[in-house]
Amino acid sequence: MPDQGYAADRTDGGTGGGARSAQPAAAVRVEGLWKRFGEQVAVAGIDLELPAGRFVGLVGPNGAGKTTTLSMVTGLLRPDMGRVVVAGHDVWADPVEVKSRIGVLPEGLRMFERLSGRELLGYMGRLRGLSGEETDKRATQLLDVLDLAGSQHKLVVDYSTGMRKKIGLAAALLHNPEVLFLDEPFEGVDPVSAQTIRGVLERYTASGATVVFSSHVMELVESLCDWVAVMAGGQIRAAGPLADVRGSAPSLQEAFLELVGARDHTAGDSLDWLGGAR
Repeated sequence: MPDQGYAADRTDGGTGGGARSAQPAAAVRVEGLWKRFGEQVAVAGIDLELPAGRFVGLVGPNGAGKTTTLSMVTGLLRPDMGRVVVAGHDVWADPVEVKSRIGVLPEGLRMFERLSGRELLGYMGRLRGLSGEETDKRATQLLDVLDLAGSQHKLVVDYSTGMRKKIGLAAALLHNPEVLFLDEPFEGVDPVSAQTIRGVLERYTASGATVVFSSHVMELVESLCDWVAVMAGGQIRAAGPLADVRGSAPSLQEAFLELVGARDHTAGDSLDWLGGAR
């Protein structure tokens, strides 16, 4: 059954609706994960262990395999080979238990656009097994915190990109998951909405929950995350606490460029015509 306490109410691993069982040392454990699309290998046998109770960033260039990896980890895409354990449960052997413990905001999320924001949350609450009263309480809190209260009766089809991301985040948080997966949650989001989303995520992780999000924006990851995995070419190039992955580099961006072999990739003289006299 879904937990009955909103994430912000969690203290010492417990919730307003009763104590949650102790989290495992690893929120996510990936073993030998492979995925191929035709002749292209998207994910090449990765092993990865993500700690619980942390803000984890999965970073890499476009086409690195981040979205494919998150899709397999959350049970949206079946791997060709390998095993994924989330919150102590095998994603494919025990899918119902895993889905009750995670929240997901995938890239390009499609929602029921002919529902209003509040109706969407009401529907998601019913799917998650929450009572009508509990769903209404949580929806009201989430809509208020995410600055959507004034648009709660507007159809989702009329929401802006930032509003869609926020209502999607509200739906992912509604059942108070142990682990929250976000694929490029700040992509196409205006600065005001981004700051709101960031505040909610920081509050959520401070309560002891785990956030795993993908991004190719190093500055964002460096400012938010305390644990990072760097992915390129379908492989994990580095993983660990942010300070360890950054090492002696002045920034995560510099460390990232070195790890993926792009440090010296510049235009050089190949565009000597650009910006010259016309």
